[in-house]
Amino acid sequence: MLNMSNPILSIIETKGWCVADGATGSNFFGRGLEAGYPPELWCLERPEDVLWLHRAFLSAGSDLILTNSFGGNALRLKLHNAQDRVRELNSAAARLARQAVTEHEDKTGRKAVVAGSIGPTGELFEPMGALTYAQAVDCFSEQAEALADGGADVLWIETMSANEEVAAAAEAGQKTGLPVCATMTFDTAKRSMMGVTPTDFAAAAEKMGLSVMGSNCGVGPAELMHSTQELLAVKSSIPVAAKGNCGIPEYVDGAIHYHGSPELMAQYAVFARDAGATIIGGCCGTTPAHVAAMVQALDNTPRGPFDIAAMTDALGVAWKDLPKPGGDDKPSRRGRRRKA
Repeated sequence: MLNMSNPILSIIETKGWCVADGATGSNFFGRGLEAGYPPELWCLERPEDVLWLHRAFLSAGSDLILTNSFGGNALRLKLHNAQDRVRELNSAAARLARQAVTEHEDKTGRKAVVAGSIGPTGELFEPMGALTYAQAVDCFSEQAEALADGGADVLWIETMSANEEVAAAAEAGQKTGLPVCATMTFDTAKRSMMGVTPTDFAAAAEKMGLSVMGSNCGVGPAELMHSTQELLAVKSSIPVAAKGNCGIPEYVDGAIHYHGSPELMAQYAVFARDAGATIIGGCCGTTPAHVAAMVQALDNTPRGPFDIAAMTDALGVAWKDLPKPGGDDKPSRRGRRRKA
């Protein structure tokens, strides 16, 4: 059931789609974030850098920005001995995003949505692991309450791989009274890491009462669009979000690089819209410049029929390294995770 107080729906009703923001961590790397260091701590240590990124995405045309709180649950923060700072960090993350949105509206008159980002715990549920459903709900509740108290408009569960974890986070988020959105990552042979298909997730989303469902991260725009089409094929009243990586990630000189151009992301945005997605953004590697190109393309390209052949020509063949039907299991020469 949709929460009609969801401000995302107002944006979609007005313009036909809502443009989300892009990456967090990969943009912070350019400002000195070290690999392995939790970007959530920057909400207190380097708030101006967090505000810089929010402001840059808003200036690029984003209608929705995610808080810098992806790894802000106690189980993830425990890895950095910061498990007792959940409320402090998440409240600060939401306040910074709210400040940026308010400043932008005062300057331009354009409203935007603050989405409280909630990522996975990194733990496995029983019986594969030690985490119980009740423990997960408690863990996510602490984060969700802090994001709500800090000024989030909606809660945005993202990069999930198990329906059970989405359900726990959704249950926790719904206790705040805010609309709850969730995206899953399908990056393992057309499934999530835990074997969930987009069809599985779409069916579960209805039962969870999500206000938005979608796909994010994963491999590249072609694979993201395949997952998006699968979600859209399940007839549902829930809006679908597409938040794809900026090209295919490649391991070069000891680091992951995303080589998708603004032009590529602009094409992806139009295909996502024409396929039926109504919340469109970027994930890893997506900069404000990419989002600006996406916004320009959406604003200046008339809506048309979804052309799968044209999309394949532009974005490439999705899952091209998977075994072919009929026993042809030779991988493509261009592996999707090549090492230079």
